[in-house]
Amino acid sequence: MSTIDIAVVDYGMGNLRSVSKALEHVAPSKNVVVTSRPDDVAKASRVVFPGQGAMPDCIKELDARGLRAAVLDAAQNKPFLGICIGLQMLFEHSEEGDAAGLGLFKGSVKRFVTENMVDAQGEKLKVPHMGWNQVYQHRSPDANAHPLWHSIEDGARFYYVHSYYVRPEDEGIIEGFTNYPERFTCAVAKDNLFAVQFHPEKSAHAGLQLLSNFVSWTPK
Repeated sequence: MSTIDIAVVDYGMGNLRSVSKALEHVAPSKNVVVTSRPDDVAKASRVVFPGQGAMPDCIKELDARGLRAAVLDAAQNKPFLGICIGLQMLFEHSEEGDAAGLGLFKGSVKRFVTENMVDAQGEKLKVPHMGWNQVYQHRSPDANAHPLWHSIEDGARFYYVHSYYVRPEDEGIIEGFTNYPERFTCAVAKDNLFAVQFHPEKSAHAGLQLLSNFVSWTPK
């Protein structure tokens, strides 16, 4: 039985090739497996939980493959990285389709409010929020910075594609935010878990650095 160093959870929502290829690039000696098998997720040393699409469909497909329990166990017991919908699904509820999430964190997933989408120059901002934007680390990079921000400048640019964002009840889990035009949470962390709204696999050097940090991360 081969060792799985990093399992990329596949529940049929999105092309995961870019995620797996980015992980293979930063960790060429690791066995990276894209899998829809709960047993693979359970035995993997690290788990990456990406996704794209509508929240109700993602939850439905996750359950259809019997992955809910394995994902929740991994999110609480081993180095775990959520990406995009993989962040949103960790919360209790989403406005998208009035869908229940996995409930690992208290809080909700909100849609950008159309009438508020105006920049400082009075120009309308588009929804979905698509393209590059700056990520500000919630804690100072010089003090108590999360290990996954190692060697990433505060304000570094990452790539986004989303119409919804998370609103945690516990501000203590917030690790990063972005402005569009108002501040929204783009990264959360607790114990062995780190999850982001942006796509590190599409975010050039900063994104690869974050993935590299995840691969070498040993949670306390």
